[in-house]
Amino acid sequence: MNTLGKISNFVGNTFAIWVLLFGALAFFAPSAFTWIAPYIVPLLGIVMFGMGLTLSADDFKEVFKRPLDVLIGVVAQFLIMPLIAFLLAYFLPVSREVALGIILVGCCPGGTASNVMTYLAKGDTALSVAVTSVSTILAPILTPSLILLLAGKWLSVSAAALFWSIVKVVLIPIVLGLIAQALFQKQVKACIPALPLVSVIAIVAIVAAVVGQNQAAIAKSGLLIFLIVVAHNGLGLLLGYWFAKLFRLSPPKQKAISIEVGMQNSGLGAALATAHFSPLAAVPSAIFSVWHNISGPIVATYFRKQADRQTTDEQTISA
Repeated sequence: MNTLGKISNFVGNTFAIWVLLFGALAFFAPSAFTWIAPYIVPLLGIVMFGMGLTLSADDFKEVFKRPLDVLIGVVAQFLIMPLIAFLLAYFLPVSREVALGIILVGCCPGGTASNVMTYLAKGDTALSVAVTSVSTILAPILTPSLILLLAGKWLSVSAAALFWSIVKVVLIPIVLGLIAQALFQKQVKACIPALPLVSVIAIVAIVAAVVGQNQAAIAKSGLLIFLIVVAHNGLGLLLGYWFAKLFRLSPPKQKAISIEVGMQNSGLGAALATAHFSPLAAVPSAIFSVWHNISGPIVATYFRKQADRQTTDEQTISA
């Protein structure tokens, strides 16, 4: 298990490389990965089950310790990214399916990778985990509602069907993970080191399946979608930071909310698009999954160096 833990840690730390590698392989050899498409929803369920295994009572206590901070983070998550997505989809020349896909990923809750990036950025990790947990639990209500509000212009959207999909693929696996953790604490603790490996394999498989399914469409308009995703992610990071600053939160909290807002649960977007809309609608989520695992470490490194400089300046002044 120690060796497996080391492999899992290595794969988790090089997540972006694996996503890029298998995304490229799926583009050049799509038939090798299209068979995964029917398993996208179960794969995301496995990731969410793993999230449930890692959550603890302390994560939820954090919500009650500082509800205002968590509320600011959740409001930023479900306000900034959906609005940016709508404006990008409305004003840029994209197809209806791609427009829906952009809004879909914008309306998803924060991804669990944001917690790791916040830790690396020397941000408020406890706040990041609390906001991720609350936004994920609220997703069955807020994500379909926002999609219905913002994407009804392009395609008919069944909010009820989306609600049940998110309950099945997000809420139920997380609850099952929490129950398994409560009943089998010793066994779960032994399995925790392997979870990053399982999550990486599942997300990489989802991305590869989406890319393989849409190889022709990506070859035709992939650059435009990529630029939209970069703008979406970058504006989310920036506006999330400013939003936290507007409420005079401390620098570590500003970092947490910036990263929380900018990094989406793009696997959920891909799963919902595949299950309810068209394969093409899943492309923005797949590209987002690749890009935010590149931008996240870059932003975390910048924030960490910023914190180190501040510490050095304070020590110089005190000396």
